[in-house]
Amino acid sequence: MAYPRNLLSPGETVVIDSHPHWKALLGPVIIALLAVTAMITTVVWTGNAAMSDTARTTILIVVAVVLGIIVIWWALSPFIRWFATHFVVTDRRVIYRSGVFTKSGIDIPIARIATVQFRHGMIDRMFRTGKLIVESASDDPLEFDDIPDVEKVHARLYEIIIDAIESDDDRRGSRETPTAPPVAPPATPQSPPAPPAPPQEPGPTA
Repeated sequence: MAYPRNLLSPGETVVIDSHPHWKALLGPVIIALLAVTAMITTVVWTGNAAMSDTARTTILIVVAVVLGIIVIWWALSPFIRWFATHFVVTDRRVIYRSGVFTKSGIDIPIARIATVQFRHGMIDRMFRTGKLIVESASDDPLEFDDIPDVEKVHARLYEIIIDAIESDDDRRGSRETPTAPPVAPPATPQSPPAPPAPPQEPGPTA
């Protein structure tokens, strides 16, 4: 089941949406198979053993109850928790949600992420999974286990961080660029003043 889109912020875009890797369910699956095998073995044994019907019924009920508790606690519950766990990366944050009755969540803004690391051993590499380590600017590193395709998630998250840094630098640069002062229009040239009239000489007297 995908992460509910109505829980995202307006305009937020999901880049990665996944549950933990199915490797996390290998233990519960093995426990369920062992429980089924044990139940079949008990049925066959009680059917061939010389005992009363009451004893046979009592043994089957006790074994079924015990195996049912084991399956619910160590097989069904982990599957439900796996289904309710989401690892989501958007263009704004890293989201981690887990829990069925008691929900817990972690949100890490992309702008606060300082480093991103991954770690996987030989078995994890076989299953193409691993541990993603996200360290923010001020908090302790957070580790997310059983991330599918952890190397690709690491590379994609790094690209998102770089894009966010470049976008922030562009916005900061546009705010800090000074505007040129208005240029006054050139003054209109004025015509030079007219030269003064020459003095007149006095005429002859009579």
